[in-house]
Amino acid sequence: MNDEVLAFLSLLPIIAVAVFLVMLRWPASRAMPLAYAVACGLALLVWRVDGWQVAAASVKGLVVAAELLYIIFGAILLLNVLGKSGALRTIRKSFQDISPDRRVQVIIIAWLFGSFIEGAAGFGTPAAVAVPLLVGLGFPAMAAVVSGVVIQSTPVSFGAVGTPILIGVSSGLAGEGTIDGFAQSHGFADGGSLLSLIGLRVAMLHAIAGALIPMWLVGLMTRFYGENRSFKEGLAIWPFALFAAFAMTIPYVLVAWLLGPEFPSLVGGLCGLAIVVPAAKAGFLMPKADAIWDFPDAEKWPDEWSGQPLACSQEDTKLEGDTRPMGLIAAWSPYVIVAVLLVITRLESLPGMEVSPVEWVKSFTVPLQDIFGTSISEIIRPVYLPGTVFVIASLIAVLFQRVPTRLCAEACNASFRTVLKASVALVFTVPMVQVFINSTNGAAGYESMPIALAEGVKNTVGDAWPVFATFIGGFGASIAGSNTVSNMMFSSFQYNVGEKLGVDPVWIVVLQAVGGAAGNTICVHNIVAASAVVGLIGKEGVIIRKTLLVFTYYALLLGLIGYAIVWW
Repeated sequence: MNDEVLAFLSLLPIIAVAVFLVMLRWPASRAMPLAYAVACGLALLVWRVDGWQVAAASVKGLVVAAELLYIIFGAILLLNVLGKSGALRTIRKSFQDISPDRRVQVIIIAWLFGSFIEGAAGFGTPAAVAVPLLVGLGFPAMAAVVSGVVIQSTPVSFGAVGTPILIGVSSGLAGEGTIDGFAQSHGFADGGSLLSLIGLRVAMLHAIAGALIPMWLVGLMTRFYGENRSFKEGLAIWPFALFAAFAMTIPYVLVAWLLGPEFPSLVGGLCGLAIVVPAAKAGFLMPKADAIWDFPDAEKWPDEWSGQPLACSQEDTKLEGDTRPMGLIAAWSPYVIVAVLLVITRLESLPGMEVSPVEWVKSFTVPLQDIFGTSISEIIRPVYLPGTVFVIASLIAVLFQRVPTRLCAEACNASFRTVLKASVALVFTVPMVQVFINSTNGAAGYESMPIALAEGVKNTVGDAWPVFATFIGGFGASIAGSNTVSNMMFSSFQYNVGEKLGVDPVWIVVLQAVGGAAGNTICVHNIVAASAVVGLIGKEGVIIRKTLLVFTYYALLLGLIGYAIVWW
């Protein structure tokens, strides 16, 4: 079977998702079982993968889905606890004190705070933090989800302290060897210098496309969720949007240049908050009083804008016998704890101490080796998962904000109910991804479906490959749900394509990495998870129709820039 036919067949699971989820607007709970069936059918009948390998990939997918549901539960639990304690009322007021304008609020929370959380934790955690916080501030659930997903682009390549570069690209290029060996065999001093070069180039490209992400953020919000349905109302605050963009991306590029791939998003988001919040409070570039933008009254919202009511979406509860307003520090402290714990547990070492926090939290493992006698394995690290950090922060909030037992029980019950509704979609989405990725070593002798798809595209487009390299990275991330996994799958392939074209192959790997980051904006299981946090189930296709605009902008712009760089 030729490469083009294999590429088309590899595309069928993605086509199934596009048709049923996006075009027909089926809920993910109906569309993803069909996509899973298509992937299994291709693996068994065309790639002729052993049935036990398909079953093992499906089991691994169920384990990963359970980890995602745990993260969702922790994020919802924290928000519900803060709603019961009255902290959410104080947090809401703190943002209203900065500006009552929803455009300003979404840039600060989703773009800046979300970038900081992405840099600390990655793996979809920003949506789990920012999306419910936006809903708690009075945003429609769908507007909050779209906003939380749109920013999953610029900061993603350096998420979880650089994991997509340091693990994804490194493992992808090294193959069976080491990154140092690969680098030295291709004329670099060592693996560190190669990864630092890739990281700097990735940061520069992201800074170009990311400069407009805050404008996309407010433009989509006012166009689809404003009373006048106008892009113009969002773009009206373009000076502030660009200011917030550069406040994050300039430190982001400098850190990539001076310190390497670990901290660009984390430091960029933190610097952005430190610059933008005081400036906004001082009135710098703020909209005038007669130009404040807000959503229409909640009574006018279409049904699809709102999710199932969460405990936190109800009026904040006044605790029995406590009429004092909660202080800002006390109200924000659980989210500060989340941020601090996420940063500390991702550090390789602590200053002046022979302790590796990341190794310690990863030491608590439940290994699933060689599932069903195959080479497919998974290691569960419950303490390392962001869900554990959310649960710890929730318990601390219960103790120090003195939440009564009855209200704690209500928050837990509401959180469990929301997670159960998300589980139906995720238990098919993630196994489908794993079957798609683990379609190697079949009796037919074909490469795995992702590689077969990339080979077919390469043979078709020829010298125009740099334009399409970002899209391959993006589709890899959208299917796998991870920029890191996309880089693992395609980095070596992309490097080899660059060598065959006679261009700088490092730039082709860079395009893979930035495209993989943008792919998170259309990743089905990320959108399912973000939606579930705010009780918005069954509207995944509607959300993808909007975020697809951002993905296309991001991948096409950087693909064209990459083409110009490597050929001109």
